[in-house]
Amino acid sequence: MERYAVTTHKESGIVNDPNLWCDEHNQPRYIIDLLKRIVTLSIETMKIVKALPKLGL
Repeated sequence: MERYAVTTHKESGIVNDPNLWCDEHNQPRYIIDLLKRIVTLSIETMKIVKALPKLGL
């Protein structure tokens, strides 16, 4: 989440705003949709891991 926060570089004053990319590409839901895909991938991965057979160590 912190990668998608608006930040300002202290020395140069350059502002990094990921929302500007969304506006430029006419995709206002990009960050929300990306997070939704990440959560879905995590949930599906956990289902696969839980379905794996136990290892006899």
